[in-house]
Amino acid sequence: MVDVRMPQLGESVLEGTVSRWLVREGDFVKREQPLLEVATDKADTEIPAPIAGRVARIAVAEGTVVAKEGLLCQIDETAQGEAQPAAQSPAAAAPAEPRPAAPAPGSNGHEEGARPLSSPSTKKLALEAGVDLRNVQGTGDRGRITHDDVMRAAHGAPAEPAPAAHPAAPQPAGGASQAAELSQLIQASGGFVPPVPGVGFGAYKVPPYTPKPGDKVVPFSRRRRITADHMVYSKVTSPHVVTVAEVDLHETSKLREAHKDEFKKAGASLTFLSFICAAAVRALREHPEFNARVLENSYVVLRDVNLGVAVDTPGGLIVPSIKHADELSLRGIARSIDELAGRARSGKITADDLANTTFTVSNPGLKGNLFGGAIISQPNVGILRMGEIKKRVVVVTKDKEDSIAIHPVMFLALSYDHRIIDGVLANSFLWRVTDILTRGEFEV
Repeated sequence: MVDVRMPQLGESVLEGTVSRWLVREGDFVKREQPLLEVATDKADTEIPAPIAGRVARIAVAEGTVVAKEGLLCQIDETAQGEAQPAAQSPAAAAPAEPRPAAPAPGSNGHEEGARPLSSPSTKKLALEAGVDLRNVQGTGDRGRITHDDVMRAAHGAPAEPAPAAHPAAPQPAGGASQAAELSQLIQASGGFVPPVPGVGFGAYKVPPYTPKPGDKVVPFSRRRRITADHMVYSKVTSPHVVTVAEVDLHETSKLREAHKDEFKKAGASLTFLSFICAAAVRALREHPEFNARVLENSYVVLRDVNLGVAVDTPGGLIVPSIKHADELSLRGIARSIDELAGRARSGKITADDLANTTFTVSNPGLKGNLFGGAIISQPNVGILRMGEIKKRVVVVTKDKEDSIAIHPVMFLALSYDHRIIDGVLANSFLWRVTDILTRGEFEV
């Protein structure tokens, strides 16, 4: 009997959620045939069979969070039989055999002794708020506990408000008292208690939804739920400031036209995104405070420059990163963008591809996108958002003489975390990116 255990799904990933079993107990499988799909906060992964044989036992139900090295199933390698086709789903096979049951709603979606289904950031929030996740009813996909669920639980118990001039003394440990203490400390330090989306804030309550004919309720996908939690967390955590620059891409455009066929023959697309990423990487090395993350009472300037590039996929937006981007040439960056985007759209991205991003570039698309302030991808302290490239009338100065020309122009918007980035530094960073692109200062 061979035990199939939860693998290390990424450098920073210590657990995964069993999202779907692709086989049933009793099925015969081939070596490397996918057994199940595992979801993390970063990516979805198929776990293959390490050996051919019969699936003797499925140890965990769909929706269960399993730690690294946790038992998933057992395969009897001595059994003889014909393997099921890899593409066939358990629901299509007949007769259907019983599979491990999902947790019953009466137990808040958590089996006895099992860990509640939640992300690491949600666990951290619950710990800080003194909330026992075993007592929280999850509203996310497959009963997953979200940040909103934790905040509802934290503010559900009545707490004496802290006097304005004299914050209440810390209370003894315990779920309700810790939640009250957290609320008092937040109010004492800045007077801010975050609103709970879908519930309200202070005296304001969100009006309930009343179904009407023609309305369509669309449940959040797992990725959309994670994205929503991330965006709300980022806006609450980081004081966002946005600054915008107009970029004349005439010189960069000429460089692109001169070399794009050469790059194409070498298997890389020389896009404007490639140039902007290369310019951003150079500016990051000259302004290292942008390649940083904020800690509790400090911040750390990171050694590695891992440039995240937002990619739109059928399942939603994800941000894989180009590792050690400052060590790559323009061609290397262009090839990395192509490779990551292709794997992301085909569902082949890994957790490590999505981990350890230090700064992000976002390209929302070609149509109707003048400029906009993107939400910072935590724990980064900045994100650079591209606008639409359009031909515009510009003033060109040559030999101290001004003239009018028509050039390709784009607006670049930099969102930055004002906790550690001041306006002067942000403007200097954005000016440098703009200067590199305006001059076409690239080695190709």
